[in-house]
Amino acid sequence: MTQKSAVTATGRCPVDHTALAPALSPTGCPVSARAAAFDPFQPDYQQNPAASLRWARDEEPVFYSPELGYWVVTRYEDVKAVFRDNLLFSPCIALEKITPASDEVLAILKRYGFAMNRTMVNEDEPDHMARRRLLMDAFLPERLVSYEPAIRQLARQYMDRFIDQGRADLVAEMFYEIPLTIALHFLGVPDEGAEQLRQFAVAHTLNTWGRPTPEEQLTIAHNVGRFWQTAQSILDGMLAQPDGEGWMYESIRQHRLHPEVVTLSYLRSMMMAILAAAHETTSNATANAFMTLLTQRDSWEALCAQPALIPNAVEECLRVAGSIIAWRRQATRATQVGGVTIPQGGKLLLVQASANFDPSHFEDPDRVDLYRENAVEHLTFGYGAHQCMGKNIGRMQMRVFLEEFVRRLPHLRLVQPQSFDFLSNTSFRGPSALWVEWDPTLNPERQVPVQLVTLAEFQVGPPPKDGLARTVCVRDKQTEGENLVRLVLAPVGTGRLPAWTAGAHVDLIAGGFRRKYSLCGSPTPTDCYEVVVQREAEGRGGSRHFCDTLQVGDTLQLAGPKNLFRLDESARHHILIAAGIGITPILAMADRLQALGHRYELHYAGRSRQHMALLARAEGAHGPHLRLHLKDQGQRMDLPVLLSSVGADCRVYACGPDRLIAELESLAEAWPEGTLRFEHFSAEHAALDPEKDHAFVVELQDSGLRVEVPRHQTLLQALQAAGVDIPCDCGEGLCGTCEVSVLSGDIDHRDKVLTKGERQSNQRMMACCSRALGERIVLAL
Repeated sequence: MTQKSAVTATGRCPVDHTALAPALSPTGCPVSARAAAFDPFQPDYQQNPAASLRWARDEEPVFYSPELGYWVVTRYEDVKAVFRDNLLFSPCIALEKITPASDEVLAILKRYGFAMNRTMVNEDEPDHMARRRLLMDAFLPERLVSYEPAIRQLARQYMDRFIDQGRADLVAEMFYEIPLTIALHFLGVPDEGAEQLRQFAVAHTLNTWGRPTPEEQLTIAHNVGRFWQTAQSILDGMLAQPDGEGWMYESIRQHRLHPEVVTLSYLRSMMMAILAAAHETTSNATANAFMTLLTQRDSWEALCAQPALIPNAVEECLRVAGSIIAWRRQATRATQVGGVTIPQGGKLLLVQASANFDPSHFEDPDRVDLYRENAVEHLTFGYGAHQCMGKNIGRMQMRVFLEEFVRRLPHLRLVQPQSFDFLSNTSFRGPSALWVEWDPTLNPERQVPVQLVTLAEFQVGPPPKDGLARTVCVRDKQTEGENLVRLVLAPVGTGRLPAWTAGAHVDLIAGGFRRKYSLCGSPTPTDCYEVVVQREAEGRGGSRHFCDTLQVGDTLQLAGPKNLFRLDESARHHILIAAGIGITPILAMADRLQALGHRYELHYAGRSRQHMALLARAEGAHGPHLRLHLKDQGQRMDLPVLLSSVGADCRVYACGPDRLIAELESLAEAWPEGTLRFEHFSAEHAALDPEKDHAFVVELQDSGLRVEVPRHQTLLQALQAAGVDIPCDCGEGLCGTCEVSVLSGDIDHRDKVLTKGERQSNQRMMACCSRALGERIVLAL
């Protein structure tokens, strides 16, 4: 029977069009085919969550997943924004079972007396911060440093067991047991029944973040119930004899002092949650780090050659292969994330593993780069008030493990072939086994007896950036004009330099000077970088050294690249404005827009042709789009005329002296917000002056801390000394990396990042240079 006769016979089409129609999100928007197909329990997500969501970062950064019933958030700034606002985005569902429990499962848990309630992970304000303030002292760097000798001793003891065997599963031999032992010691819990606790932790993970079959759920429920009873038995023993040492004992003492804040119900829930969380994430993160570094053999060998890179290698491994890959929040009212409407009650899956590969925040994100300056800005630990409290003890263990292995087994290799298995769940990732091999006859301590001493003293917390510089050499040096020198820099050896995007800069370090320069050559290939240095006779000496002293063949240090002046490629039209040496980032932007086939115009101002860097290249590559404004020919830029037609679909990018930026800022007051983007040459008036500056107090609303900032210290330095993780790049108010949100108090803005309107709104400040005008400010930290 034909379809036509079927319609005639039945009066309706035999095709079920409702089944063919796209699924709709709770807001009524169609769900794309790729969003509908997304399933985090499939192998592609389990093996490589960031790669499996590359399509989303590129095309649909916030999408609704009918499979999960969650909005999935994949880009860095969106994930960070949700984490930052724990009032709009409640953590209450962080421990909710992602696969709803059946009545039979609930009945099993009830028989065990299971009564999991709120913990610090999933509780709202004000309860969360009230408890966190009372219980965070044990996590401060000065308290944690005492654990390093014990971690190192255990690492050496465990390595002694297998170092002469030539083959080992590092997860089974070391990476599980040591973090568990340290965690139990930190908590004050007897280190008995390790294998049983491991089974319980797996059950807890699958029960909360997995998708077990109905039959598996029953077995898991019994293990979770037994886990609960074990945790309660341990806690009851502690409550009976509360004078022991460890974080849980401190929590019990705070319970007795503040029973209305640290409740008994909280202690019982936290006892079970912390027994799993305190070691599983570190165990997985360590295994992931070794898996990553041994897979990227050049990175492992670089680490063996330069162990001082270990602290930053830990951060880069946490970015590339962190153990916490996704977390959850719930919208408390209707809002938008990344331009997508989220209804009240909407559930969000924040995929940190995807955000950590966002090219809009991390240059060349697919590359494992031990020198990456902003690796510490990964979101694996979360962000904001609920950031992982145990992050620093985890970092410490990973550093010690790497330190011991690069010293004692630098010839370590992965067993090949080898596939890696991961526990199927949305949020935690680490290989169940990690097989390695080596030739024991090549062990360094067999060749030359050595004392097993500490390689370097690493500070507790995020690593310093001072040592994050790779060695490069000057491949070529050319005069670009009067007092202008172009340097072509190449890697030393056979490696390549990281890829970069238009607007990126690097730091050059030589002769005791460290200066920032925009990259201006071709982003591909990455066998060299190009910068132009303007020699300043009356400067501080850095430019004179780079122009006069450096010669072809000389080596120097290079940090970066990092991009804080990123091009918005979505705009329909771009107006690029450069004055003097400001052409370097602007020309890279013109190159990119030309490659994309986008509309743009390039305005380049200078005293004369002799004072204009890269002029021949600009004219040759961008002639139809280029307009020169030569002062010696009376062709000065008339900005009001040039920019008279700026609209909402236009972006204006500028780099040049302060007077140029000031005039543009004045014009931009009449433009849509975000139209003007600029970069300054230098940060005048940003330096600390203890003779004139005054002390003030900063209150951190989210953390409940009160920090005094003396006259001789910046706000950034005071916050970091108090254990608050604030990233920083330039330290001069030029880059915006150290931005913090202001809740109250007037600010003495000294940066060159914020616009006039942003300064007047008094909602943001740069911690590296700006200060309080009065005696007190309140920050959202």
